[in-house]
Parts: sequence; structure tokens; C-alpha cells
Amino acid sequence: MPTERIIMGIDPGTTVMGYGVIKITGRTPVLVVMGVIELKKYANHYLKLQKIFERVTQIISEYLPDEVAIEAPFFGKNVQSMLKLGRAQGVAIAAALSRDVPIREYAPRKIKQMITGQGEASKEQVAGMLKSMFSIKELPKDLDATDGLAAAVCHFYCTTSVMEQIAAAAAPAAKKTSKKAASSWEKFVAQNPEQVKG
Repeated sequence: MPTERIIMGIDPGTTVMGYGVIKITGRTPVLVVMGVIELKKYANHYLKLQKIFERVTQIISEYLPDEVAIEAPFFGKNVQSMLKLGRAQGVAIAAALSRDVPIREYAPRKIKQMITGQGEASKEQVAGMLKSMFSIKELPKDLDATDGLAAAVCHFYCTTSVMEQIAAAAAPAAKKTSKKAASSWEKFVAQNPEQVKG
């Protein structure tokens, strides 16, 4: 189980895209950075997608995450908005994959549940929990940043227990192997005392 890893979380959007990066040492997550990618000034949708790709790859190059967690688009009534949001998410995923960073996708409800214990929590409730968790003095005015951070924290929670289970399962096997090796060595010493120098 790696003792240190970096996770980047992304909250996709076509107007504002939030992101957060955390560093995990052992079992403790530490906030590295959070922010937003502002896309309001670009009128052309395709230009927005280009900027998303460029900025996400820049952030990955700067903070070198081991994994990226991204919020899945929720199903809304406006099909056009859904299509645009899906494209934004796809471009962010492509940016991570272009840097060989593994991706994990989480439903908005799952992220809220992992952070607050409630799948129906508001942006403000999620931000409040993260503020307390990381001792953030002042929340950003745009809570898309804390939504991006929430995706990273959700991934940390979801993967930590799995990784611990794998490590726990591997530990007895490793202990058994080392005992077997020690036992074999003791037999060798007993049978070949002249080979062992004091």
C-alpha cells in the first residue's frame, strides 16, 4: 500500500470548472490546492473545451496527481446543457488520460454522501464539512472549487478502505513466507554448522 499519493478531484462545468488536489501521507489527507477554471469569457463552446483540456493538463503537470476523481454529470431536464456538460467532463478525462493518470468517476450523490453523510446535501453543506476537515480559514466565493475538492476526498475515502483490505490480506501471507524462510535457515544451520562462521 503506497504511503504517499496525490489525488486530484474535478467538478466539470462549461462556465466554471472546479478542482482540488490533496496529498495523502499514511491515512491523513492534506489540502494542496483548490480553485476554478473560469470559462465565462469564452463565447464559443469549442474554445471552452480547448481551454478545459489545456488547464487540466497544466494542473496535472504542476501537481503530478497519481489519480484523478471526477464528478459524473447528473441527469437534468435540459438535454442541451447535459450534452455540453458531458463534453466538458469527457475533455477533462481525456486530459488526464493524455498524462497517463488513472480516472475514477463518482455520482454527485455518492460524493455528497461520503463528505456529509447525506446524498441530498447542498453545496454549502459540503463546503462547510471540507472547511472543518482541512481547517480552511476562508472558503472560496465559488463553491465549484470545494465541489472539485470533494471529489478528491470521496475518492480517498472510497479507495483507502479497499487498499487497507488488500494490505491486510497480504500481511499474513508475507508473515508466513518469512517464518518459512526462517525455519529453512534454522534447519540449514543445524545440518551444516561448519558452513556458518561465528
